[in-house]
Amino acid sequence: MSKIVELWYTKKVDIFHLLWHNKKHKINERKRIINKNIESIQKWLPFEEILEDGIIKMKNHSYMKIIEVKPINYNLKSNLEKEAILNSYKTFLKICNFDIQIIVQSNKEDLSKNISKIKENLKSETKEILEIANNYIEYIKTLNQKKESSKKKFFILIKNSNQKNQINENSISIELNEMYFKIKESLMRCGNDVFNLDDKEVIIEVLNSFINIKNKGDDNLFLEEI
Repeated sequence: MSKIVELWYTKKVDIFHLLWHNKKHKINERKRIINKNIESIQKWLPFEEILEDGIIKMKNHSYMKIIEVKPINYNLKSNLEKEAILNSYKTFLKICNFDIQIIVQSNKEDLSKNISKIKENLKSETKEILEIANNYIEYIKTLNQKKESSKKKFFILIKNSNQKNQINENSISIELNEMYFKIKESLMRCGNDVFNLDDKEVIIEVLNSFINIKNKGDDNLFLEEI
């Protein structure tokens, strides 16, 4: 009887080892394929290196800088303010005697935290305020369920003139910073806050969001080695 039990146990262990080996082999094979895909994608990407002050060196020997612009609510402005904003924007377009690219990102937003904050602030309010707030909460819930609420981010990409004799990275940095300050001065007159992205991790995250749209929740899969 003990031999039968021993034989059964041996076969069970062998089967377990076989299953584990197959599973481990599949995992390793999947990792190999993923790494191969990442490597091929990184070769395809135009970015070579992120330098100081947020300047991005491209593989075609050009240089780029990313600027983030915080929007304003134009519809809430008075007619006089709207006219001033439009005139300032015209000035912005005139002084930009260099190529720019404007990117607008629209991401669906989860409003659950907003609802929780509103409820938290309603503990000591009157009945009238509570009724108004509850109606507003129901409206937000409807937007959240339909996923109609979105958060927009605005970026401006600027590149250097890419002159053949412009091989000094210091002069390239000066040129890009001059472009940045021109844009910042003009858009601040419109009421916008303008920021130069100079943190490497933030730049990688933004670049990743540009090219890896379907996997925004994942890590910076393709740009982690820049």
